Amino acid sequence: MKKIIAFFEKYFVPVAAKIGNQRHLVAIRDGFVAIMPLILVGAFGILVNNLQIPGYQTLMRNIFGVTGETAHFTSFGSYLWDASYGIMSLVLCIALSYNLAKSYESDALAASITSFAALFMLYDKTKFFEFAGATGLFVAMIMSIIATEMFVRLLRNKKLNIKMPDSVPPAVSRSFAALLPGVIVLIVFSLLKCLLVTIGVSSLHQLVYDAIQQPLQGMAQGLGTTILIAFLIHLLWFFGLHGANILLPITTALYQPAMEQNMKLVQNGQLPDQIITPAFFDNFIYLGGTGATLGLLIAVFIASKKKKSALMEQYKTVSGLSSAPGIFNINEPVLFGMPIVLNPILIIPFLITPIILVLVTYFAMTSGLVPLTIMAPHWTMPPVIGAALATNSISGGILAAINLVISIVIYLPFVFMGHDEKVVVDDGLSQ
Repeated sequence: MKKIIAFFEKYFVPVAAKIGNQRHLVAIRDGFVAIMPLILVGAFGILVNNLQIPGYQTLMRNIFGVTGETAHFTSFGSYLWDASYGIMSLVLCIALSYNLAKSYESDALAASITSFAALFMLYDKTKFFEFAGATGLFVAMIMSIIATEMFVRLLRNKKLNIKMPDSVPPAVSRSFAALLPGVIVLIVFSLLKCLLVTIGVSSLHQLVYDAIQQPLQGMAQGLGTTILIAFLIHLLWFFGLHGANILLPITTALYQPAMEQNMKLVQNGQLPDQIITPAFFDNFIYLGGTGATLGLLIAVFIASKKKKSALMEQYKTVSGLSSAPGIFNINEPVLFGMPIVLNPILIIPFLITPIILVLVTYFAMTSGLVPLTIMAPHWTMPPVIGAALATNSISGGILAAINLVISIVIYLPFVFMGHDEKVVVDDGLSQ
């Protein structure tokens, strides 16, 4: 075990750390965090429209009326959708560009406005709403980065800065300083659009979607890819690196469009068809946080009644302090306090548990025992409740409860094993 850990520490951790701190990936991550309120608003709209409580739909139809087969009250959720998921690519472009320019200590506001205008040029107006949402995320991220990098570098060129007298307000001076760099960026993107139209590409978004995004999303729906992503996230956490944040740009670009597709299908009265979504991980795999550590906390409380040792007392103390945040899927106290990070005993169930839960959840959904996810509750939603909301069903909550029990069963023997401090000392790592 020591040799394996040493190998990963030497060759894997430095690379992962560099990736996690890479400027553009950090900007993408922070951009998604910034637009999280919009995502939650859109999810709330879907919940209002499709809440599966007996008599709810009939009551709402009777109150607000019906035209044909369309209930008037569903307009409420549709408006929320249009203003959130419906424009996700646009607002991400602004948030990403702002954070990237800020990391350069450049004019973040001017950069984000310029990037938004540049991206807007590239849309095929006949397919604007088709790609303004999550489906256009890939192009939005790439073009936002390109536009921001161009703007920041041009802004640094003193020859392009229009200087105003000292008596002019600072806000006005900044806007004039950004004028020429912004104009140049927009001219370049306008020429790009003209070139694309000339060669017969009316929609860059459609081209990228067909050539790159759709194949990758199809691959991401596979069981093998899902297991690999879950494994990498937890392996990174074992070395103290925030695996979910490091892979967030990749996982969001792959799975957020799947979530949007499920929502659209439900809005149109159809059944969802995408199994793997962000809600799949948040509500069925990360029970109590990465590694389903709520199961570990419960396993510790069970084991502490049967075994007594100094290490078990440490486990029990950490579990008591971690229980409240753990219910809301915040598990840094467990990861660093137990600890799980660099713990050669707990790493085994920490890696195994999410893989088992992926398998159980995947087959439960593909077999039709549990509905697919149709909304994305916030990741801090307590386990079981979040799963019921995500699938809009009681069976989703039951599956999450079963997964929690499975995680307890997996962690329990390793907690018992760990109560003997010699096991850890002999492996060369102390608690």
